[in-house]
Amino acid sequence: MTLVALAGGTGKLGRIIRTVVEQEPGFELHAVLTSRSDLSELGGADLVIDATHPDASDGIVRAAIAQGSALLVGTSGWSAERIAAIRPLVDQAGTGAVFIPNFSLGSVIGSAVAAAAARFFPFAEIVEAHRDTKVDSPSGTAVRTAELIAASRDEPVSAPYADQPARGQGVAGVPVHSLRRPGVVAHQQAILSGPGETLSIVHDTSDPAAAYAPGIRLALAGAVEARGVTVGLEHFLDLGFGAR
Repeated sequence: MTLVALAGGTGKLGRIIRTVVEQEPGFELHAVLTSRSDLSELGGADLVIDATHPDASDGIVRAAIAQGSALLVGTSGWSAERIAAIRPLVDQAGTGAVFIPNFSLGSVIGSAVAAAAARFFPFAEIVEAHRDTKVDSPSGTAVRTAELIAASRDEPVSAPYADQPARGQGVAGVPVHSLRRPGVVAHQQAILSGPGETLSIVHDTSDPAAAYAPGIRLALAGAVEARGVTVGLEHFLDLGFGAR
């Protein structure tokens, strides 16, 4: 039985993860931490799941690694640079840390398709939209998609006038535009352009609980077995394609 400590268990994502953990055979909820909890409550857990706030996430991640627990991070805001700073700690501890920017299978597949196609288009931009209460931008999914697009290419994407603020935030050289407004759950559009044509890859989430549960189950199983740092749910899917 895998004992799970869930940080952020009362938040939107945390409540979904908690339901999945409670229903999943082989996993037992050991502790649920809120913003008022002490990190010592992570003690005794085989697996620590972080579904908190970007500002709190770093401390939780480091505490989990220090105590030798497996780690699953669903908190947004973990760029490649931030993860690189954690990687040596994970390697030294001999444990595993899995970072999942998005638990939606459709979102993960959409990002992989964008990365695979980006090799054939010189221009790439991302537009993402979330509810007005989302505290970080760009979204973790958009950051991950931009990083995958950049990694798939031999040359940087063409991004004219990228120094102008209205062109969005550059992530791995890809302009990302974030919208925050009421009535939106999650939306992302990867726009790839070349001479005479444009390819748009769009994903929308309408029901987070239904959309995330299958991916959470995959991530739970993968996090228990993982060693070292793993970024992205695609590592637990047999997509048959993706970034090089």
